[in-house]
Amino acid sequence: MNIQTTNRLTSAETALIEAYNDQMGDLPGDGEVFAVRDRLLDELKTAGLPTRRVEAWHYTDFKNLLRLVPSDIGKGLVEALPPTVEGSSVLAVLQGKANEKASVVKNLTVGRYADSLIDGTAAAGLEALGKDDAIGRINASFVRDGYVIDFPDGTELEVPLELQFVHAGGQIHSRLPVSFGADVKATVIERHQAVEGAAALVSSVSEIKIGKGAEVIWIILQEQGSEDTHLGQIRVDLGADAKLKLFVINAGGKLVRQELHIKVTGEGSDLTLRGINLLGGDTHTDVTLVLGHDVPHTASTEIVRNVVFDRARGVFQGMIRVAPDAQKTDARMACNTLLMSDDAEFSVKPELEIFADDVQCGHGATVADIDQNHLYYMMARGIPRNKARAMLVNAFVAEIVEELEDEALVEALEGVISAWLEKHA
Repeated sequence: MNIQTTNRLTSAETALIEAYNDQMGDLPGDGEVFAVRDRLLDELKTAGLPTRRVEAWHYTDFKNLLRLVPSDIGKGLVEALPPTVEGSSVLAVLQGKANEKASVVKNLTVGRYADSLIDGTAAAGLEALGKDDAIGRINASFVRDGYVIDFPDGTELEVPLELQFVHAGGQIHSRLPVSFGADVKATVIERHQAVEGAAALVSSVSEIKIGKGAEVIWIILQEQGSEDTHLGQIRVDLGADAKLKLFVINAGGKLVRQELHIKVTGEGSDLTLRGINLLGGDTHTDVTLVLGHDVPHTASTEIVRNVVFDRARGVFQGMIRVAPDAQKTDARMACNTLLMSDDAEFSVKPELEIFADDVQCGHGATVADIDQNHLYYMMARGIPRNKARAMLVNAFVAEIVEELEDEALVEALEGVISAWLEKHA
């Protein structure tokens, strides 16, 4: 594909286009895959990256915030990390490449995503979600590898499965289609981790289909480097009588956009979404949720907790759509934020679109500082001010993690949160 840059493109947009031209000879895929890649990249080039004029990106001016686009694909040598929860099974994508000899997790079918690009079976799944899907277009244009995972009906994992995406800089683009069969019970940790190295542009798309009666815990743990851009997207289809507990923890990255696109398509299903955003320095983190209740008798609860230090800026956009046929929907959303600095900012935009008349739906948002009475109480008992503040912040977010009710998992995630707070608080 021959693309000519124009004066209206930013340096980052130009760098993306040049990177595609440089990499296309080395990207995996058959003719059908490259036809999709070329078209999506051309659409991105024609429209440009989203600005504040695009409603879905109103609080994240991506066109102007994206400054760094590494020219190389990342060539540092990295190794798999010890698992977040001791004893977990691990599948690693290291520097954008899945392990060709990945250990087989009992009862699961695991394949490399690169193989599905080469044989063309991945082509249909590369399509963008809509005209404003910049993450989908960037990822589909550049994606090289990942895993395709199938959980057969009735599978019960005894230990968590940790999917590690580890890098040391450069451009890293991965994909993760995962299918959970009927009555599956599993915990999956999707972990994005930077190690020592140059700055990175990372994109990741997880496509999750959850079958009838399955019970899944899916945790996204994002700890990118201080200069990294992280573009994450998860697409979920929740089947009948299925239960999904989705936890999202953002504790890194310079520029982060995490999109959650969830379709509740099976009656009797239940979604629990919990989010923790830990923001410090001069960073920008945007979590955007689009949740569709499409059928009757479904439920969802969403609680997002944010802690913002220094000059950091954060965003939570939450859209719940209830279709005309989705009677008896029970959907509730809350976003609570602690601003720990006069220069910190957090924008909240909760939305409801309800087209059914027999539902229970609500949303709310709060923004505050540490309760001074609580702080005084702790200081009066000899606890130094900084430590008291850190303890109160930790309690504010740890309450969310404790809902997991798995001692080892709770302890591991609380350790991540405590380590971040020790560094920033």
